Amino acid sequence: MQNDSTMQLVVFSLGEEEYALPITSVQEIIRYVEPRGVASRTSWVRGIISLRGKIVPVYDLAARLNLDVAAPAGKIVITESGDDIAGVIVGDVEEVLTVTSDQLDEVPVAGAACIHAIAKVGDRLVIVLDPAGILAAEPTATAATNAPASSMATALTGGDALARTA
Repeated sequence: MQNDSTMQLVVFSLGEEEYALPITSVQEIIRYVEPRGVASRTSWVRGIISLRGKIVPVYDLAARLNLDVAAPAGKIVITESGDDIAGVIVGDVEEVLTVTSDQLDEVPVAGAACIHAIAKVGDRLVIVLDPAGILAAEPTATAATNAPASSMATALTGGDALARTA
């Protein structure tokens, strides 16, 4: 176990709620630009953007988390996990917050693959998201507990990516 007892979080809003990603998984934050639509069976894939010549998929984070949020999109947080990179649409980025391990609680709900922990900061509760869970394609009902994180291609096509050979 690491001796690090603190974690820095990028805190942002989705509607009236506060969410966060570990700062180590946030590549950059950009102003919202309308993504170019792409065919996808996955409802939370909004499209793609070109970021300095690199094509980046953009996800509707509220839809990914099954939230009913009517707040306007303000920013796109470019996040990465392993070799995967994607932009997630958020309302506004609020702050970078440092929390201690004592301020983090486990997720009290089952099936919350996108949620890493809950940070208690004073009277605020900030939901700390798991970048790997956000970037992974949704697992099927039969493989939900053992499914490894998928590639961006799988997420974009809704699971119809070409089979890979070893």
